[in-house]
Amino acid sequence: MVITAPLNTALRAVAMLLFVAVVAACSRTPNTMPTGVGNLGPGGGAPGSQQEFLVSVGDRVFFETDSSSLTSEAMATLDKQAAWLNQYQNYRIMIEGHADERGTREYNIALGARRASVVVNYLVSRGVNNGRITSQSFGKERPVAICNDISCWSQNRRAVTVVQ
Repeated sequence: MVITAPLNTALRAVAMLLFVAVVAACSRTPNTMPTGVGNLGPGGGAPGSQQEFLVSVGDRVFFETDSSSLTSEAMATLDKQAAWLNQYQNYRIMIEGHADERGTREYNIALGARRASVVVNYLVSRGVNNGRITSQSFGKERPVAICNDISCWSQNRRAVTVVQ
């Protein structure tokens, strides 16, 4: 099909007019987004949302083998958690203590409880109200990675802050 020059020019002019009309209509359309949707934080969640906490702050800290001592990386994450929780005081949290699959069930439940407890104490020391915090140990019962290797074990030695 061959389009002659005058017809081609007319089609371009019509296309340009439609484009200008659409742009002009969009610029006059009021913002009808629900409150908070247009104010997404850097992680994609609205400020003060559980999504923001998860993505921008971080919900978990990790431990060395057979340890409930906080690493410097864990303390840095918990400092960010405490700041967020002190800013958004309407949330309650649960601290979950976890262990890798090595060791007995009883040992790992106790280790997970110590890990959860040290996280609770750290957050409280940073101003988070103890009445907003509960804790529970899952020991080795809820692994996030399953394999017989350090790469999995290190992911399972954790405490997770669940925003409720």
